Parts: sequence; C-alpha cells; structure tokens
Amino acid sequence: MSEQFISANHAAATAAAMAGEANREARGFGGGVYPITPQTECIELLCKTEITKGHLVRVESEHSAMAVCIGTSFAGARSFTASSSNGLAYMAENVYAAAFARLPIVMMAVNRTLGPPWNIWVDHGDTLMLRDSGWVQMYCEDNQEVLDSILFAFRLAEDARVLLPVMVCQDAFVLSHTMMQTDVPTQEQVDRYLPELDLPHRVADRPVTVGGLDFPHETEQHRKQHHEAMGRVFDVYKDAQSEFEAVFGRKIPDPIESYQADDAELILVSMGTTASTTRGVVDELRASGIAAGSVRLRLFRPFPEALLREALKNATKVGFVDRDMSPGMGGVLWSEGRNAAPRDAVVKNYMIGLGGGDIRPGHIEALFRELMEATESGPPEVQSRVVEVGG
Repeated sequence: MSEQFISANHAAATAAAMAGEANREARGFGGGVYPITPQTECIELLCKTEITKGHLVRVESEHSAMAVCIGTSFAGARSFTASSSNGLAYMAENVYAAAFARLPIVMMAVNRTLGPPWNIWVDHGDTLMLRDSGWVQMYCEDNQEVLDSILFAFRLAEDARVLLPVMVCQDAFVLSHTMMQTDVPTQEQVDRYLPELDLPHRVADRPVTVGGLDFPHETEQHRKQHHEAMGRVFDVYKDAQSEFEAVFGRKIPDPIESYQADDAELILVSMGTTASTTRGVVDELRASGIAAGSVRLRLFRPFPEALLREALKNATKVGFVDRDMSPGMGGVLWSEGRNAAPRDAVVKNYMIGLGGGDIRPGHIEALFRELMEATESGPPEVQSRVVEVGG
C-alpha cells in the first residue's frame, strides 16, 4: 500500500483500473466512457491505464456509454463508467436497463447541478432523480472513501445474493478536483478482495435472447426479485465490510454514521461532504453546552430507515439537510427520512448549497440554532425551506 496525493476523480479511476485488473484471469474488464465536467479527469486517467485484459470504448454519448457497459457485463466482464448531471439524465434509459437486467456495473457519479441554466457545481439532484432506477447508491465524504467505495461496490454488486449495479457518488469539485493524501492498495490486495466475476446469466456459447418482451406476471416476478435483492444488500454490505477491513486494514463506513448522536437533543441529518462540516460544528456546540449531534447517510439505496430510526431515537429536534430539491415536495432526504424521526420530535428540512453554494460552518451553526428555537414541525408544506448561502 502506498500513500498518494490525488484527487477523488483519480482515486476512482485508480480503484476501477485495479478492480479491472483483478478480473484478468476471468472475462476481463471494460465499459463505455464519455466526458462531462466534472468527472472527465476520471475517465481520462482510466483510458491511459494499461489493463491486461479488456478495454474501454470511447463513445459519442452517455447513453451509449452505459450501453457498452451493459454489453460488457452481459459478456461476463467487470464493467465501469462515470458520469454526471445532464449526462446521467441522457443515460437514464440505459441506467434502468442495466438494473432490470441485474448487471453488476459500477458507476462513479460526480454530483453536479442539472441545467439549464448551466451550472457545473455540486447538487445531489442528478443522482437522486435515479433513486428509483434499481441501483444501489452510496454517497462519499472524502477521497479515501471514494477509492475504497469503488472497490467495495464491485464486491457488493457481484455478490450472487445481490447482482445489482452500484452508483458511487461524490460531490463535484469539493471532492472531484480536491487533492488529499490517499492510501492506494497493492494489486495483490485488490486481487484478494475481489474474486473473479462469474456472472450466472452471462451470454455464452449457447444462443440466448436478452431484453425480450415480458408479460405482466413475468414483470411482477422480476420486480419482486429485484426488490428482494435490494433487501439483501444490508447483510451483504456487512460481509463485504468485514472482508474489506481484513484485507486493507481499514473499515468501510457503516450505511449510517452517527456522531455524538446518542444523547443529542438536536440532530442534523446530511449526506456527502456536508457531514464533515456538521461534525466540526457539533464539537463547537458541545463545548458550549448544547447537546448537538450529526447523522450521515452513506447508503441511500436501499434506504436504511431502520438504522436511521435507531440513530435518531433520542432526539427531540431533527433537521434534514438536503443539497437537492424536489419541487413541490422539498428535499429528497427529508421526504424519505422524516418518518424515521421520533413521533413527537420537531422535524425541519433545510435545502442548502443548491447549485453548489459553499456550505460553511457558520451556516450549519445557524441551522442548529434555528432548530433549537423551533417549537413545532408545522405541516409538511412549511417544514421545508431553501437556505441561501450564495457563493
């Protein structure tokens, strides 16, 4: 293992290349790639990296990029791509197709605001619009977690109990272009962690038809199987987590990460890099005698409602911090997570940093203090508000 000063984009590319190399004695590695800011650095580095067996296809669109991944995966090879924002929107048809075909593709998604008007900065709305697509979704906090999560994603996706694609999400520019010291494993370690892929429904010598017509009952069965596979993710997550620590000597974060939450009266729930800012503010508030806490969702699909409910069980006031908006509803994290708060708790939703505004400690402290002063949740239509931060 070596320590390298790299961006999260390069961390993802490094991990994807090593995962591909680990399948060299089986069906190899491949995928389709197309550039879009701010993930382009990732695929540029990946395209320059030599892999013993397989190759990447430079295509004309994101839709085609996922199509190549689908073909690569059906052939039984390990498959990867990366995209962002409007690229994910253009790719959407095949994003669904990959999941419905139960293909263990891994994609790095750099969260960027959807346009127009065009905006290249962070917003979680692009991946959250795909929350019903049947992909596992993980949201990362730092560069090391991005690298580790790509390796972890292949292990999770390819498990026979799951066989679902995985989206590893990271905040645009806050992580994608930020350099930090990152532990890069050896190829031998990655080989030990990732068994050769043996996709049970891969296309082989015997002709088969894929993507044909389903009648209603067949579709019911497929959706039932898909839903059950999502339910098994939590157990497989634990197994892959334990194996990761045994091989690499560090732990993959839990689906829910609590910080000072056990005795907290006020808790802010967030995803991505916002959580690290929140933890720092929690420390400052604790020093002044305020019982504040933080909860981070790392795993958004499948949604860890039971784990979230346990993390929030002692809170009297809960704020959901969304870096996204579902117009007419509010924040997506709030809309899905609010029922996990204690029944008598005050619950609020803060949509902040939309379009990439810099979420600073002062903003988080202001949210805690506003939450502290709140005496009731109010009806759902007034629980949510946009917090302007500029930047």
